[in-house]
Amino acid sequence: MSRPKSLKLSQCAAAIVTGAGSGIGRSFALELARRGGTVLCVDINQERAAQTASQVDDLGGRGLAYTCDVGDEKQFAELATKADGLFGRATTVIVNNAGVGVGGRIGDVSLEDWRWCLSVNLWGVIHGCHEFAPRFRKLGYGGIINTASAAGFAAAPEMTTYNVTKSAVLSLSETLSAELSGTGVHVSALCPTIVPTNIINDSRFPNDRKTFAAKAMEKWAFTNSGEVARLTLDAMDRNQLYVLPQWDGRLMWRAKRAFPQLYARALGLGYRLAAD
Repeated sequence: MSRPKSLKLSQCAAAIVTGAGSGIGRSFALELARRGGTVLCVDINQERAAQTASQVDDLGGRGLAYTCDVGDEKQFAELATKADGLFGRATTVIVNNAGVGVGGRIGDVSLEDWRWCLSVNLWGVIHGCHEFAPRFRKLGYGGIINTASAAGFAAAPEMTTYNVTKSAVLSLSETLSAELSGTGVHVSALCPTIVPTNIINDSRFPNDRKTFAAKAMEKWAFTNSGEVARLTLDAMDRNQLYVLPQWDGRLMWRAKRAFPQLYARALGLGYRLAAD
C-alpha cells in the first residue's frame, strides 16, 4: 500500500505519541493536530493524557487519550493491538517520546533508579520500535521518531544513567534507519539539549542537581518544545535521521566527532574545575 504522494508523513497522520501529557510530547501531539492528524495521546498519567487530547481537538485534530506504562511489555503490546481500531485506520506515525530523568554519580545512583530509567527511556522506545517497525514495513510507509538527547553523545558527568539510555536510543535509531532503508519508513532521532519541560519535576536527581537543572532551563534554553516538535516532524518528512534543533547541540556534536580525545579531556577538566 502506498501513501498519496501529495501528503507528507506528518500530514493527516494516525499518530501515537508517548509521554504526550506534557512537554515535548504534548507539543508533538499539538503540532500533529495542526497538520490534520488524529493523535493517540499516551501517558502514564491519565489526567495529563486527557488534557492533551482535548487540546488536540481544540486545534481541529482528533485526540484520543490512552494510559500506558511504556516500559511494561504487555501494556505496550496491548496498545499496539488496539491502535488501528482506535484510529479506524492503520497507524502511520509513532513518536517514542516518554522519558524520565535520573542524575548522580556512578555508585550513588541506586540500582532501582537505574532500572526505572532504563524501563522508560530505553525499553519504552524498544517496545515502540519492536511493535511498529514491522507494521510500517508491511504497510509500505510510516514514520518513527525516537526522542534521544544530546546527552546521548555529550557525556555530561553525574548524568550517567540518563546518558546511557539516550545513547542507546540513538544507536537503536541509527540501526533501525539502516534496516528500513528503501522501505518507505522514515526514522528520525531527536537530540535536543535544554528544552523547558516537566522532566525535572518528575525526575530522580539529587536536590542540588535538581535546583541546578531547573535554573539551567530558565537561563540556557535556546528554543521551546513547540519549535522542537515542528522541526522534528519536518525532518521526519525529509527522512532526516539526526535532528539537532539547537546550535549548542550541533556544536557539541561536531566537536566530539572531529576531536574525540580532546573533547573527553576538556570535559573531564571542566568537571574537575567546577568541583573545586
